Amino acid sequence: MAAHPATHPGPARARRGRLPGRARVREALTGYAFILPNLALFAAFMFLPLAWTFVLSTQETSGFGPVENVGLENYRAMFEDPVFWRSLINTVGYAAISVPLSLAGGLGLALLINKKLPGRGIFRSIYFIPTVISAVAAGLVCQWMFEENVGIVNKMITGLGLEAVAWQSSTVGAIVSVTITTQWVGIGLFMVIYLASLQGIPREYYEAAAVDGANAWQQFRHITLPGLRGATFFLVIYGIIGSFQVFDLIFVLTGGGPGDATEVLGTYAYDRAFETRERGYGAAIGVVLYVLLMVVTIIQWQANKRRED
Repeated sequence: MAAHPATHPGPARARRGRLPGRARVREALTGYAFILPNLALFAAFMFLPLAWTFVLSTQETSGFGPVENVGLENYRAMFEDPVFWRSLINTVGYAAISVPLSLAGGLGLALLINKKLPGRGIFRSIYFIPTVISAVAAGLVCQWMFEENVGIVNKMITGLGLEAVAWQSSTVGAIVSVTITTQWVGIGLFMVIYLASLQGIPREYYEAAAVDGANAWQQFRHITLPGLRGATFFLVIYGIIGSFQVFDLIFVLTGGGPGDATEVLGTYAYDRAFETRERGYGAAIGVVLYVLLMVVTIIQWQANKRRED
């Protein structure tokens, strides 16, 4: 007895049934083809150097001549190195100072420029321009400005009848000059991110709060701050990572001095890897810095997730 066509689909119907699956595969392959160049560049300039840094941290080499595998000896020497601990404390202290200042300053500028003020577009550009300037160029400019003998900052201070500040030869002066330079260069980006978030908060919230009798502080506390939570989380992570990775500004402005007063992990790793030519030791410092960044990022991510839940 012949089978009914509905119970035994023919080849043409079977092919039609397989087409959606093939289409999905083609779509996936097309997507991977588009992102493949970016993935290749990311692997070539991120993953491979990172993996090589881990390998190099277990070696003793100057970059020339024989290479000796020393295992974890570089890490043992690092944890017994007082300069490493000083640079680690300086790095954490730098982040603890610069990130809150950038958050507060960026939010303050965003709140001010978000208002309908004459020429606010010009002010936005003025505050944001330092962000796109090369950090090396900004460091050179500020190095000249904070020069103790002929710098414009000390000229202005002495012009007011005050005593000149030892910006480059005192610990406090060097730290303050680095902090001021960092804020000048980076606060514009914080302002722009906060400004975009402020403009994304519906005005109806403020109108309803005003009708209910909420004053400006209550509106800021219960509407503005919760609305900026996502931007703040991003900026905290961005600021901490940037603070831990800081190198060029401090290298140009103070060189880590006076003494080790402004030495951070980035500048110390450079000194050991390229000045004293201890490449393995410098790589080990880089690995420790990477691990610290991962730990801080995970902690912040989990804290933000719990807060949202």
